[in-house]
Amino acid sequence: MIDDLYSSKILGLAANMPLAGRLAAPQARAEKVAKLCGSRIVVDLDLTGGLVSAFAQEVQACALGQAAAAILGSHVIGASLEEIKAARDALRAMLKDHGPAPTGRFADLAVLEVVRDYPARHASTLLAFEAALSAAEQARSLVADRG
Repeated sequence: MIDDLYSSKILGLAANMPLAGRLAAPQARAEKVAKLCGSRIVVDLDLTGGLVSAFAQEVQACALGQAAAAILGSHVIGASLEEIKAARDALRAMLKDHGPAPTGRFADLAVLEVVRDYPARHASTLLAFEAALSAAEQARSLVADRG
């Protein structure tokens, strides 16, 4: 069963992290840490017209957290705060409540459905989306305060 958890698809995603690194001067930055395992993700992003226009992530996480972050990085440019939130909520429901896999922009998260049987891994799997959502909310507030 552990082989299903660390499938070649998940390991392949973890090994190819898109948008890794940091932005020089982001509108917003958020850091999230999974208390149970110590996984840590820092997200930098900019919003333009309510959509993610620049994104970078620094990921120190297990293969599952890395895989989720890779999916986020592959599809986040052009996403709205609402799309990020919907993906986070669908991923959480899939893992914790046996809900359906996320659809739309972040449908690739379905590959992480096997994680639902490992509650200790849920926090690290959700971490990238938690950080991205926090950063997007900060950026939107900053833009609203200026407008």
